[in-house]
Order: sequence, then C-alpha cells, then structure tokens
Amino acid sequence: MRMQTAQPPGADNSRKAGNSVEKSSAFIDRRIAVAPMMDWTDTHCRYVHRLFSPAALLYTEMIVSTALLRGDARRLLEHGPAEHPVALQLGGCDPKELAAAAKIGTAAGFVEINLNVGCPSDRVKNGAFGACLMLKPALVADCVRALRDATALPVTVKCRIGIDDRDDYEFFSAFVDAVSGTGIDALIVHARAAILGGLSPKENREIPPLKYEYVHRLKRERPELTVILNGGLSQVAETRNHVASGLDGVMLGRAIYHRPALLAELHQAMIDPGRAVPEPREIIERVVAYAKVCARRGIRLHSITRHMHGLMAGREGARAWRRFLSEVAARPDAVPETLYSALPILNQGIAA
Repeated sequence: MRMQTAQPPGADNSRKAGNSVEKSSAFIDRRIAVAPMMDWTDTHCRYVHRLFSPAALLYTEMIVSTALLRGDARRLLEHGPAEHPVALQLGGCDPKELAAAAKIGTAAGFVEINLNVGCPSDRVKNGAFGACLMLKPALVADCVRALRDATALPVTVKCRIGIDDRDDYEFFSAFVDAVSGTGIDALIVHARAAILGGLSPKENREIPPLKYEYVHRLKRERPELTVILNGGLSQVAETRNHVASGLDGVMLGRAIYHRPALLAELHQAMIDPGRAVPEPREIIERVVAYAKVCARRGIRLHSITRHMHGLMAGREGARAWRRFLSEVAARPDAVPETLYSALPILNQGIAA
C-alpha cells in the first residue's frame, strides 16, 4: 500500500543509450484492462479489482502532470505491490512537464505511462488537454516523443475516434498516423467521438454512437500497431469476439466497477479457463485483512468499501448489501471486521 519507491520520486531510472532511452522489454498482457476512472480507480479500488483477476492491466485515475510536479506526488501515486501490474495515466499538453512526470512515475514503480487524449470533461478541456488534443496531432506527437525520451517504460495513448463534427475515419486515421509514427507501444481507442460542445462527460460515454468498425479497420490497416478497444463493452462473449477478430485487447470501465465479477469472468474466458470466479465471501475475507493494515494507517473502512457496492450485482441480496455498505460500513467507527456481519446477506440470499 506504500507507493513503490525503488528510487526517490523524481529520479530517472531509464537506461540511456546515447541520447535516447533504451526501452524496457518487460511483457505486459494487454488482453484485459480496467479503464482509468476519475474519483474511482484509486489504490483501494485497484486492490479490490486485482482480487478478481491476477493478470488484468489496471490503471490509475488520470493524474495531471502539473499536479504531480507541484503537488504531493507520494499521495497522488500511492499504490501497493498487490495491485500490480498498474499503469500510470497522465493528463497534460506540455512535453517538458509530461517528461518530468513520467520520470516520477517510472521511479514510483508503474509498468506503463499512458497519455490521456480522450477525456471530454470541461475541467480537462479548459486545461487544453484530453480529447481536445485530437485537433493537435503534432503536439500529441511531441508529447509522446518527450515521454519516450524520459522513460524506459512502454508509452501508450488513449484517445477517441474523433472530436465534435470530426468523427470521420479519415480524421481518425490521420491522427493515428501522426501519433503512431513516434513509436507508441499501444493505442487504446474509445470507439466514440467526443462532443465537447453541449454534452456532459456522462453523456459523452453514452450518446455519441459507437463505431467499433473504425477500430477494427485501423488494426487491419496497421497490423503492427497494438490496438485496444474501449467503450460500451459489458458482455463476455461480445468482448471476447473483438479480440478473436484481431484486436490485441479490450479495456472496460464502469461495467467492471458496477459488477466486478465481470472482470473474473473475462479472465476465465480470455486468459485462464481453469481459474474460478471468486465468491463474495472470498473477496470479503481478503478485504478484511487488507482493511486491517489500512486501519493502522488511519484509513477508514468506507474508503475501501465504497468500491464494493457491485460485489453482489446480479445476485439476490444485492440491495441489502448496498444498504449495509451505505448505512453500516460507512460509519466513522466501522472496523474491518464489520464486514463479517454482512455474511448472512451473502450466505442466505436476502431478497433484493
């Protein structure tokens, strides 16, 4: 649960070869990833998700490079060995700042640096980064070059298929050409355009039409590029079919957050057929042990259990479980063992 600090934050553990960085050859399994989600995918959320899949690639929330350089890097980058592999997603548009942030992230022990070029929120738009950067492919390319020069870790980009009225394949293809020419290790594509004028972030996840065909066409035309599909995925069979059809992997977000058992089902279907989907009781036992360690650091139980509302999703007792978390586990004086008092809900299947 401590931030990984093989070297002090800010140190550069990249291996130099002349004026360039010798890239890491470490293998990352990209078949399944859990998306970065603001205010959700913190260290405790990632611990819970890791219990459902030992191999899925997990991501931090988007961390703005300026905040990382000028704020509390240790707090922002907090993560523990049990969460790994974990990738760091950065937001920003200044190549020098991004490079400095990547060095801090590298020293902190992450396995990948990802650049956000897809977030449509007003906060990101006002900062001149996120999805609006799709209109500035040359700047994105400069940012990626700076990241690659700063770290030996894989550098990836997460983007949309377009922005506002530029959602044609030609625009998307030209953007990819500009960015992939810098040598990115993977491209993660949310297969919707970002509508910055008039839609909220939530609406931007639901209203713009999904165009999976753009992503599949991109992979066919650029077979050497590692392409990960994101957006609208929620079913095991459909998700597995995208990979079977040629894509290198999938990234799911809210579907997993609201029903984490889906992550275990995907792991079973796509990585290890012999791995059983864990039962809620198994998850609770692991979380109690984890929460005891956190409690010694003054961390409230609610900080962990707020990420567990979906544990019983799709089962009888789901509503009673959510009520228990909201009314009992969220109390300031709740201790880790409090979770054991919810076992009757799990064992007896109280009607939802």
